[in-house]
Amino acid sequence: MRFLVPTLLALAAATAPIAYAQDDHVYTSDLVTRWGKAVTPDNAWQSYPRPQMKRKEWRNLNGLWDYAITDPAVVRPAKMDGQILVPFPVESRLSRVARKLTPDQRLWYRRAFTVPAGWAGQRIMLNFGAVDYAAQVMVNGAIVGGHKGGFDAFGLDITDYLKPGQNELMVQVADPNSAGTQPRGKQSLEPSGIWYTAVSGIWQTVWIEPVPRLHIADVRATADIDRGVVEVDVALSNWASDTDAVRLTASSGGKTVASTILRGNRHATLAIPGAHLWSPDDPFLYDLKAELIDVRDPYAGMAERDRHAYDARFTVGETRRYADAEPVGAPRDTVQTYFAMRKISVGQGPVRGQPVLLLNNKPLFHNGTLDQGWWPDGLLTPPSEEAMKSDLIFLKQAGFNMVRKHIKVEPARYYYDADHLGMMIWQDMPSGGGEDQFVAGTSQGQAIFPSATMADHMNELTRMVGSLRAFPSIVLWVVNNEGWGQFDSATLARTVKGLDPSRLVDADSGWMDVAPGVSDVFDIHTYEDKPNVPARHADRVIVLGEYRGVGLPVQGHLWKPGKSLWSYQVAGGDGDYLTRYRTKMEEVIRQARAHGLSASVYTQTSDVEDEINGLLTYDRAQAKASAADLAKIAAPLWASEP
Repeated sequence: MRFLVPTLLALAAATAPIAYAQDDHVYTSDLVTRWGKAVTPDNAWQSYPRPQMKRKEWRNLNGLWDYAITDPAVVRPAKMDGQILVPFPVESRLSRVARKLTPDQRLWYRRAFTVPAGWAGQRIMLNFGAVDYAAQVMVNGAIVGGHKGGFDAFGLDITDYLKPGQNELMVQVADPNSAGTQPRGKQSLEPSGIWYTAVSGIWQTVWIEPVPRLHIADVRATADIDRGVVEVDVALSNWASDTDAVRLTASSGGKTVASTILRGNRHATLAIPGAHLWSPDDPFLYDLKAELIDVRDPYAGMAERDRHAYDARFTVGETRRYADAEPVGAPRDTVQTYFAMRKISVGQGPVRGQPVLLLNNKPLFHNGTLDQGWWPDGLLTPPSEEAMKSDLIFLKQAGFNMVRKHIKVEPARYYYDADHLGMMIWQDMPSGGGEDQFVAGTSQGQAIFPSATMADHMNELTRMVGSLRAFPSIVLWVVNNEGWGQFDSATLARTVKGLDPSRLVDADSGWMDVAPGVSDVFDIHTYEDKPNVPARHADRVIVLGEYRGVGLPVQGHLWKPGKSLWSYQVAGGDGDYLTRYRTKMEEVIRQARAHGLSASVYTQTSDVEDEINGLLTYDRAQAKASAADLAKIAAPLWASEP
């Protein structure tokens, strides 16, 4: 989102020097969503948090924890300051704290927990959905591990630190926030305009689960609709022996579609005959179960020379041999996941010489919104999954088939819901960098970072891709946004392509286009009254990665009533709002037909703090135009005839 625009109601300087306030209270507004009003310590985010790797046994650790904010030299707080509701960030209203954490402070969490007796003999994993930014984890006073990175999940084996009965869990968090260069999105210690309230600490679900010492660590399923197969990689937590095998079962409606047994840490190809393809209009999903099993050793009793002769009988090697293996006993570990048969690619469209986006080998226009995922009561943490899902439902009803998840990574349940609802996702990498590392559209070069900072950014980028690539709704990765901390764009884009060749990559969304040979799209941002037309490109698709929204303040639903509001243009009322929106969409439709435009991203899904550009108010209580009216305006995008 562009932060220098010609039209606004009021805008404080976004780049003013930071001066930390003596009062650490965070402004939280009186604005609360209907879901936020229903949050209690007992119902805070109770869904299984990792839907693409679901196990039967687990225990949720969300709820009330003790907390303290201290100086960095404190080894352990002498006393705690009060209680905080996990998983809501410490600055949020729903956390029950609403205090600022500065870069020179540390945030502490503490709670007691017990391990179910039925888990005896297994390894106990402690998992965090996300902690912003650097976490150190202690169990019963011993450091068990740490993590740096504000947007990805991590887990620690805490088995050796546990004792019978009650155990103590403590987490220490440091967060430089907007004073640092780490990926953080639009968080700011001094929020105003398009920069929002800083977020620190635990902000996604915490849980424990039992696993065997050797267990399933990752399942990666990649569809190939042209061959009618799904490629599956199952990674185990350690090396596998000759008798450690994985049984894969793909099913639909409870009926087995394909099944095989393979040695652990090996690749499998499952044929999906007559594949039912996934699309926004028909989001069909297949279930996939992965089981870690024991099999009889096919080499048992064989001499070394006979093993080679045995292998030579099978043209496909180990996969065939293990498919015929005899399982022994019950599965040691089981995870449930799912996949979709779908393909995202680039190909010829209706305008000669201009490639377009294809879904399942057919042109499909991506009509999306800039979706920032902020909430007045939970900030980065939605008040509930139902609340988070409600945005997707409204957008589907309003004629959108895509959202650009803007410089934020959501809880995994968001992508699960998008998969099931049929909403395509363009996933941004959260931006970082300091004030002098924001590259303008007229800049002659990219930002310069120290090697360590580049490594941290690269680590978070690759972890984001690795943790989210299982979700079929994600069709495109956005590596950089408007030059905010943009460095070595081509290398980053190539890395993402190498990690996930099944999806497209937008190297630079807006402003500095420096990776034309790598990026699959040419992406401009246009905040003029009438969206500009991107220049045609013979070797990549053209998209409006952002275009100007229409502001409309709705009294009773503003973050700061009577204070500064921020917008690109302001409608005079409901009728004027819809007219302005229609004018913009008609230009998008014209560009799609006349110039081969492949996608457009309207700014934005909802109001956010000072911004009033949303289709929805910040509390999601009111739509500024009906979903039916918006859908009717967008309908010609997919009409077969003008």
